[in-house]
Amino acid sequence: MEITLYYFKIPFWRAEVTRLALFIGDIPFNDYRVEGKEIDDLKATGLLPNKQIAPFKQLPILEVDGKIIAQTGAIARFCGKLSGLYPKDNDFEAAQIDQIIDAAQDINYLVTLSGRDKEKDRLELARKILSTKHLPKWFQFLENLLKKNEESSFFVGKNISIADLAIWRLLGWLTSGLLDGVPMNILEPYERLKKLREEIYNHPKVNEWMMKTYGKII
Repeated sequence: MEITLYYFKIPFWRAEVTRLALFIGDIPFNDYRVEGKEIDDLKATGLLPNKQIAPFKQLPILEVDGKIIAQTGAIARFCGKLSGLYPKDNDFEAAQIDQIIDAAQDINYLVTLSGRDKEKDRLELARKILSTKHLPKWFQFLENLLKKNEESSFFVGKNISIADLAIWRLLGWLTSGLLDGVPMNILEPYERLKKLREEIYNHPKVNEWMMKTYGKII
């Protein structure tokens, strides 16, 4: 099976969840980082660098033996099954993981929405509402789900899944200091979310991937 993941040259959660799932599962793949003129061409024509069609003119895209899969969740689930990080025969646990991926999408949308107006005062207000209202609400939802799982520090069952990888990388973005108006210590009240982050940062394959790919733990 020949697998190529197309995404931008950044460690964003939408692609990193799949990159890490494949790497943890020891599944070879081509990590194609789209940049420069290739991005402009994709937006204009809907074509990937290999001239395959991107169904929604968006990334990430997964190519498997010449066939295309689009959308973050679909790609993550496909690769999660290959790597053992998504259930093949437990529909309930699969749905529990799905709800976390969907929650990550919802949080991502709120962040994107808060940054649409670039006028300084309106941006500051939008980010203040995001940081004091929307994000704390969603973090508490996630914290409660983690508390319900008494088997491990993860969201579902005893082992790491694509749900954990998605939220871990999303939280890395939200606490990076790259988002104006979002405090880097915004996770301070959420003990289980902090514990989840620590577990994944300490995962040997995650460490190996980060050092191999980015030269540091990010």
